[in-house]
Amino acid sequence: MDFQNIPRPKVVFSDFDGTLTVGCELTSTFYAIMELLKENNIPLVIVTGRSKSWAHFLLSHFSYLEHVITEGGGVLSGKDLSTKRSFKMWDKLLLPTDEVERLTSLVQVFKEKFPHAEMSLDSFGRETDRAIELTYLLENPEENEKIRAFLTENNINFSTSNIHLNFWCGTLSKMESINYFLQNYMPNVALKESIFFGDSLNDESVFKEHPNSVGVSNVEKVLHQLNHPPKTILKGTDKEGALGVLSYLEEVLK
Repeated sequence: MDFQNIPRPKVVFSDFDGTLTVGCELTSTFYAIMELLKENNIPLVIVTGRSKSWAHFLLSHFSYLEHVITEGGGVLSGKDLSTKRSFKMWDKLLLPTDEVERLTSLVQVFKEKFPHAEMSLDSFGRETDRAIELTYLLENPEENEKIRAFLTENNINFSTSNIHLNFWCGTLSKMESINYFLQNYMPNVALKESIFFGDSLNDESVFKEHPNSVGVSNVEKVLHQLNHPPKTILKGTDKEGALGVLSYLEEVLK
């Protein structure tokens, strides 16, 4: 790969599970990525299907993070750094209120129809979407088909990550949230001046539109399901997840 022709990014966007982790583990490689970006003064914005409550955890525990996008693009969270002593967190919903309210109503119907569906452990912290544990769906294929049919019939959008089937009402995607973030929080940075790392089906909207989308090597597990693969695909077990992100950034930032 000719890294000399890859532009130095002004911001890095990245999926979380399977991309900034190694398998399911958050390892020292994640800290190494943040340290490398900090040394080069490049912001990291995590774009994940996890809940808004996870944004609060990440922002609280990792000082270098200032913005996190969660719920597949439904919520943007950030830090108010106006005081040096501490900071306050804020959240902005990226979906219209009526779509959030419609989802709340439909969830009640869903729970009555599928009382045994195993909702994600972080469901209590979700606002713009809901999530079902993927392991439950894989272990119950007939239920999986019925749930997907119910969502489709009720005009509820859904997508699969490494760990969940997320569903929501209205127009929501990781790509839309990235565009919103750049336009409103980094208006002097063009999309082509950033990089996106991902590995799963719910990253496809970014793979399709981002000129510098990178799939860590474990994305190969879902390539046959993607109509729009990432522009660059890393190869080898040493390029899985966070290992691939760190290796790629080290080359680009040389």
